Amino acid sequence: MKKLLIFLLFSTMTFAQKDLSSAEKFQSDLNKSYADSLKSPLTKEDLKEFKGLDFFSINEKYIVEATFIRTKKEKPFGMKTTTSRTPLYKKYGELHFNIDDKAFKLNVYQNVDLNKKPGYEDYLFLPFSDLTCGKESYIGGRYVDMKIQKGKTWTIDFNKAYNPYCAYNYEYSCPIVPLENDLNIEILAGVKKFHD
Repeated sequence: MKKLLIFLLFSTMTFAQKDLSSAEKFQSDLNKSYADSLKSPLTKEDLKEFKGLDFFSINEKYIVEATFIRTKKEKPFGMKTTTSRTPLYKKYGELHFNIDDKAFKLNVYQNVDLNKKPGYEDYLFLPFSDLTCGKESYIGGRYVDMKIQKGKTWTIDFNKAYNPYCAYNYEYSCPIVPLENDLNIEILAGVKKFHD
């Protein structure tokens, strides 16, 4: 019994460490991408001064287990963006989860055109806004990229939340976070706002 408990504890610790290292890699890769003039959304002026994005500290609290509910017969709709562009998305499902003993729900979406491209069949888009928006984080909300997960329990890692390109350069066209994905809580994880 003692050996089993030690094994279970070790397994849990290893799982958590894997999640944290995944977030660390995500943040490191994001910084490398933004420092690369061929990939960066930054303006030429900001790129010259760029030393790295500002992140909240990686926190296990914001790696949440969510109950996934698949929605059926959803029709594609044009998601509003910061320009006149309206890319087609479909609501793929709902993610129900708890933080600080409070219940929350986010809709997760699938980009209709992206879904047709090889390698992107399981790609999902999770836009959200929260009580840090306009203060510590970008006023327009943030995004988390996800993939379709097996079963009904899915993991959301808010440590991997990033800003739309519009947060760095007004020339981009970015999806606007749907009102139903506004969270009444501070998500103190992921990328902070770029300019004060």
